[in-house]
Amino acid sequence: MPRSVYLNPRTGPLPAADTSAVQAFHHQLPSFAPTPLVSLPDVTKELGVRAVFLKDESSRLGLPAFKILGASWGTFRAVAARLGLNPTDTPLADLADAAHRASIALYAATEGNHGRAVAAMARILGVPARIYVPRSVNGEAATLIASEGAHVIVSDLHYDDAVLEAWEAAKVAPNGLFVQDTSFEGYEEIPAWIVEGYSTLLVEAERQVAAQGLTPSLVVTPVGVGSLAHAVVSHCKSAASPRAVLAVEPDTAPCLWKSLHAGGPVSVHTTRTIMDGLNCGTVSLTAWDDLKTGVDASATVSDFEAHQAVEYLATKGIRSGPCGGATLAAVRRLAQVTPRPEYLSEDAVVVLLNTEGLRKYDAPLDVSSDDPIELTRILTKIDSSNPDLSEAEGAGEGAVANYVSAWLQHRDIETHWLEKIPGRPSVIGVLRGKGGGKSLMLNGHIDTVSLGSYSPDLDPLAGEEKDGKVFGRGSLDMKAGVAASMAAMARILRDGCPQRGDVILAAVADEENFSKGTEEVLAAGWQADAAVIPEPTQQEMGVAHKGFVWIEIDVLGVAAHGSMPEVGVDAILLAGAVQTALLEFAKTLPSDPRVGCASLHGGLIRGGEEPSSYPDKCTLTVEFRTVPSQTKESVLRDVKGLLEKVAAQTPGLKYAPPRVTFSRPPYALSDDDAFMGTFAGSVKKVTGSTPEPIGFSFWCDAALLYEAGIPAVVYGPKGAGLHGKEEWVGSESVREVTDILETVIRDFCA
Repeated sequence: MPRSVYLNPRTGPLPAADTSAVQAFHHQLPSFAPTPLVSLPDVTKELGVRAVFLKDESSRLGLPAFKILGASWGTFRAVAARLGLNPTDTPLADLADAAHRASIALYAATEGNHGRAVAAMARILGVPARIYVPRSVNGEAATLIASEGAHVIVSDLHYDDAVLEAWEAAKVAPNGLFVQDTSFEGYEEIPAWIVEGYSTLLVEAERQVAAQGLTPSLVVTPVGVGSLAHAVVSHCKSAASPRAVLAVEPDTAPCLWKSLHAGGPVSVHTTRTIMDGLNCGTVSLTAWDDLKTGVDASATVSDFEAHQAVEYLATKGIRSGPCGGATLAAVRRLAQVTPRPEYLSEDAVVVLLNTEGLRKYDAPLDVSSDDPIELTRILTKIDSSNPDLSEAEGAGEGAVANYVSAWLQHRDIETHWLEKIPGRPSVIGVLRGKGGGKSLMLNGHIDTVSLGSYSPDLDPLAGEEKDGKVFGRGSLDMKAGVAASMAAMARILRDGCPQRGDVILAAVADEENFSKGTEEVLAAGWQADAAVIPEPTQQEMGVAHKGFVWIEIDVLGVAAHGSMPEVGVDAILLAGAVQTALLEFAKTLPSDPRVGCASLHGGLIRGGEEPSSYPDKCTLTVEFRTVPSQTKESVLRDVKGLLEKVAAQTPGLKYAPPRVTFSRPPYALSDDDAFMGTFAGSVKKVTGSTPEPIGFSFWCDAALLYEAGIPAVVYGPKGAGLHGKEEWVGSESVREVTDILETVIRDFCA
């Protein structure tokens, strides 16, 4: 159920503008020539319209995009204004000489082709350019910008902030001139000139369609910051017979779509997309007033849809990039609207604007599936191994978080991105209820353990379903649980979100290590009346689990040469007395009816510098697996008491005060917990039997949720191979868990 196409009820005419000076200027540029208009008869038949054409801007003035039209005119006007020259009677060559003498330097920020176009114009003028790119931009794009002679500055900021960074740099630089297609308060004039520059391609397209004896009825334009779209609506809505305009954005950067819905400019957080040039979170202020009147329909498309369009266009000999392919994907989406708008009737003449040429990008994954098995397969294929768990650095959660975020936004599910630790994001998705009901959180971790522990003879990222099982690292732990949560939410969404309470998906980072993801979710203020954690419990209902406490003990000695026993005190050998005492103490640890007996083990031991010296310190790291009757404070008291006793019985044994280095609490729901009863009832509706509440020896994020006042049940699919050489999850079990989660949502959030 993709995000709907927004049909704008507030469209109207715009004042006409004379752009003849723009066309005259462009004809001065080296090797200027119109770009082709290509007929697409197969798409015409598919859509059931009179004609579909594609204005192919895959090569314009030696660059693989239309951006040079706006950047060149905007730069020309900006330099002329800076130097006090009249743009209507100053030849390009004269302006270039003047700019060089004045030591003008151009500045811009980009996620795609605008920066390269500014760099190319700087080359034509013979002046330097400094182009800022967000770190998320692929390396090839930065290399191509540099190939125009520009100095590329990689920014750690998102695009919108990188724009401000470049603007500030231009203001303090001697003779710096900021040429940007994004407008904001205090910076409107140059973006307006850039918009004027794009009029050339629209005038060309109009004449080329007219040469076929036709008149466009619909123009489909990509939207980034809105500059090209502004030019499109300015042209289409000022004509004697106005043409309709369909605007398209990435699902993950829907700033225009959101703004049209809201009736005013809305900024959005964006995530990675192959449509780099459209990855903008704020509509240009210069463009907004005309866009809200001139855009007839607004659509967003997924990376996969844009990619499919690119592949189709390639079969027709058109070398399009994803930003251009997005227009074909958008008109296909518009064709699914019922009833169809008049401007896409059987008599419609459609012009698609292909705004960039073919470039390299990673083939995206499909976000259209709501099937829990397909989602499990897709998530398993994405490497999200925890980078803190292995000497071979893991990939982190970035790619899988991007997928989950894109999947949510494709359905217009409210999405939030949390990334306090760079490269370790968590994603929140919210289905808002109608109000007055209880809220439910579906909490699942998106990191996995190391790929290196998988069998070298098998592909840990296979994501293959075979014999009723999905194989791969993390398939069971716990991408199947996350997939089941997503699929259950999709079912509720398809049903129109009838529940009164909110449903919250928390796809969290770092559960396999320190649970920083769930900590960040809670610190950000996310709350719920209850939670389900679909960890792989073999479909048993977990309502309790052990905690753990890591305690470091420094046994102290005296360093000395190995030949000087009268001086040296051996910390390593003395530590043996502590270890022996710990072994005996382990026999006295408390027990719990659900989670079993508490335990301890020596996790690490470090001591000594070389064999020929007495070690002055031996450090033991002991892990206590705790039951609900224990706390980190009580465990630390026990260790202090044990050390006092051992020291009294062991001559020469000295130690530093023991310290807790890390801990997580145990967890247990009370027997009369209301949510436990609701959950058990939902399971019975699906499976026919009531599950028995049990406890687990492992730790999971349920304890953190419970500390925050959120009672949680741990319940997930069946499978085998957690952290092992081969991991798999049962397909039928995943489907049943999905059914149960859907039922719990309907029962608890009603």
